[in-house]
Order: sequence, then C-alpha cells, then structure tokens
Amino acid sequence: MPIRLYDSLSRSIKELRRPDPADPKDVFSFYNCGPTVYAAAHIGNFRTFVINDVLRRLLTLEYGAGKVKYVRNLTDVDDKTIKRARDEGRPLAEVTKQWTDKFHADCAALNCLPMDKGLEPTATGYIKEQVNMIDVLMQKGNAYRAADGSVYFKVSSFDGYGALSRVKERELQVGSALAGKSQAADADEKEDVSDFALWKAHKPDDGDNAWESPWGRGRPGWHIECSAMSKALLGNTIDLHTGGVDLLFPHHENELAQSQCCNGTLFAHHWYHSEHLLVDGKKMSKSLGNLYTLDELVAKGFSPMALRYALLMGHPRKQLNFSLDSLHAAESALDKLRKIIRAFLVHGATTEAGFANYWLEYRNSHPTIAGQWGIAGEAWDSLTLDDLNVPLALGFIFKSVDGYDLTVSGKYKFESELANLSQLVFALGLQLFDATQIAISTPAQITALAEKRWAAKQAKDWAGADALRKELTIAGWAMLDGKDAYKLEPLKR
Repeated sequence: MPIRLYDSLSRSIKELRRPDPADPKDVFSFYNCGPTVYAAAHIGNFRTFVINDVLRRLLTLEYGAGKVKYVRNLTDVDDKTIKRARDEGRPLAEVTKQWTDKFHADCAALNCLPMDKGLEPTATGYIKEQVNMIDVLMQKGNAYRAADGSVYFKVSSFDGYGALSRVKERELQVGSALAGKSQAADADEKEDVSDFALWKAHKPDDGDNAWESPWGRGRPGWHIECSAMSKALLGNTIDLHTGGVDLLFPHHENELAQSQCCNGTLFAHHWYHSEHLLVDGKKMSKSLGNLYTLDELVAKGFSPMALRYALLMGHPRKQLNFSLDSLHAAESALDKLRKIIRAFLVHGATTEAGFANYWLEYRNSHPTIAGQWGIAGEAWDSLTLDDLNVPLALGFIFKSVDGYDLTVSGKYKFESELANLSQLVFALGLQLFDATQIAISTPAQITALAEKRWAAKQAKDWAGADALRKELTIAGWAMLDGKDAYKLEPLKR
C-alpha cells in the first residue's frame, strides 16, 4: 500500500516514494528538524515529534525494517544555547548535554522510538561539513563574505526562493515578522535584507564557542546545519523533510535554497509540516502562563501517555487546541481502549505483556494472511491513505471494536483481529499497559476471572463479585478497582 501525505511545496496530497524491496541499498530517507537543546522542550514541540514518531512507525511497517533511514538533528550551538551557557557560567557542551538528556528522557516517557545510532547528529559535530558547503556556495557565487568576516547566502542568486513558503518580496523587509529579528540585526552587514547568515564571525559574547574557517573564526548560522547533516547522512536528495509549520519560513525555505544551489539537484521530494498547538485557544507563551512541559503536566497528575494521546486528537495539519480538559478526555479514551483490549485478551491469544508486540508475532507465524485488515482496515487506511488522519483512525478503532462480538469469532478470525489492533496501537505509539503491568505476565485464566468479576460488579451482583475476588486471592492475585477500569497485581508472598 502507498502512503499518501500532504506536500507543502506542491500544496497537494501525494504518494511517498516506495523504496525497491529487492535493492538492499534503496532506503526511504527521512529528515526531521530536531530541538534546540537549551531548555526543556514544551508540549508544542512534542506535538511535532510525536507526529513524526507515528509517521516513522507507519513507514517502517509499510516499507519494512531496515528500509527507512530516519535522521533527527540536535541544534547545540546558536544564540540561545550560547546565551544559556554564558548566563550560567558553564561550558556550552555541558549545558547542551543536560538538555539533550532531558529531551531523550521526555521522548522515552512519551514512547517515541529511540534514534538509531549515528542518526541524531549535532551541529557542533558537523562543523567541517558545514564549512565545506559554504565554501562551495562561495565558489558558485551564491554566497559572499561581509566586512566583519561573516558569510551570507545571496537570496537573489536562487530563482526558486519563496516557492516553499510562498513568501513575497514585500514581506522581506527589515523588522518584518517574516524577516525575523536576526535578519534585521544583521542588516548593516548584508547586501540585501533577505540574505541570511551561513557563517557568523566571532563576537565577544560567543566566548570560546568558535571554530576556524577560511573566513576567520566563527560559528555556523542556524540554517546551514540541517543542509550539511542531511547531505552527509542521507545524500544530496532526500525523500521526505518534516518539521513544525513554524519552520516553513525562514528555516526550510533557506535550507532548500542553499542545498539546491550547493548540490545542483533537487533537495527533497516531499515536505510535510504539522500545525501549531494552541493552549486554551491562545498561542503558548510564558507571559500567559500556558507554556507547559511534560514534567509540569505529570506533576498535575496526568500520565505521559495521556499527553501523547491528547497531541494526536487533532489532524496534524490543523491547529489543535490543548487544555487540561483534553487530558482528562485522553485518560478516559485510553481507559476505554484498555478495557476493549482486555476483553480480547480474555480469549488467551496473548497477555497484556505480550499485546504490544503481538502483531509482529502473528505476522511472523502467519505470513500469507497477515495484513488482511478486517475491522481495523478503515483505521489503517485513514493513517496511510488519508494524509495521516490520526483522529479519524482513532474514531474507526472505537467504532469497529466497540460492538464486536467475541463470542462468535473463530480462533483464526479472533487472532487476526487482535493482531490488527496490536499493530494499530503500535503505529500510534500508545503504551496501553504501564511498565509494572507489562513486566508481569498475567495468566489468561486470571484475566478471565477478573473480567467475570468486573462484569458482576457492573451488574451489581455483589455476592458474585465477592466470590470471584476470593478465587483471585486464592490464585495469588489482587484486583484493584478504579472508576472505569481495574488493575491486576500479584500478591506479595
């Protein structure tokens, strides 16, 4: 099946390129702009990273393991990181390591797949590659050296500038919202206000954070790092470039221009941008007190998985309004999904611990029939064929399984449907059972007793519920009742 995704450059939904399964060297190349590591990433940042994690999972499922090469960079040198290091009186590397570690911890808590080794490059780790690209741009006449030693890209040298973001020349003026503060600040050194920095000459405020170059000591501009790292790790032309809509201009517009001028070929076949996250209907800001981090929401009693679900509740290309109420709704939806899955698990095909990877087990043992989607087909099509329509997929999951009659399913059909649900949940990155539960392999007969007791309790059959609780206790298990769900724990001996 193809994956159809909106392309920001053509303003249309297009099929992504499918790598040749017979060619071991042909992989799908995927670059995602990562965080600037000077502080904790906020939930708006994580909307983008969670969406890209879902996209990465879908690509891997559709194209096969080893067929997707995913790169996400870390910006560890820029004005913000240097300022934080200077304000705290610490080396830049120490500051950026602290916040890189925090970013990784938050990603793990949100169940984002870890990066493959060598595919999470840093700007400081690719200085040579950035200098080399700038040198080529200088030789081709696409860049020039200013009086202070800084090097700028000459926007007028690239006829296609503005095609990605649809920016107009009249908007590229000093002090405009699109031109940005950094462009306005450097205006005196540039030939034209629309030109942007490739190399910044060393200034006293930079401290020791400078590298040698043919144009003197300095540091790279923000935009060149992604072009250089993408080129080094994925080649001159990549299949997909993604990021938040806030990066569309100037960052991605500048990446496209400098990459195509340097390499003399198409930079990216496909561009995808996720929209802004609003909080209580307003743009996030510290002054409004509505800029949340994961830690702040956990401190309020919400789970990281509730945040992941909440960030997936709106279409990725539409603004999503986040509120604490939406987290409560996410918790309820997750509880309902757990209850549905537990009803399937009663039939003994797998356990809570095994559910997350049951799709893989089933696919390996049934290679000729795996992928026949059944009740989950509409949800899968919503993700792959309908422009990563996550909320529609979630709706189809609940619609298809809510009234599913498990009592009339044959063994093959039941196991197939359970495998499909497992694969969908994997694609969405939803960890339905917490680490404590996953670590414990709950026997199928214990889960069956718990389901019977839960049903008796809902029917207000108190005597039956008490009798079933005693059976569970004798078997060595405690059943902890919640408002909408229960939890099983082994009794301590």
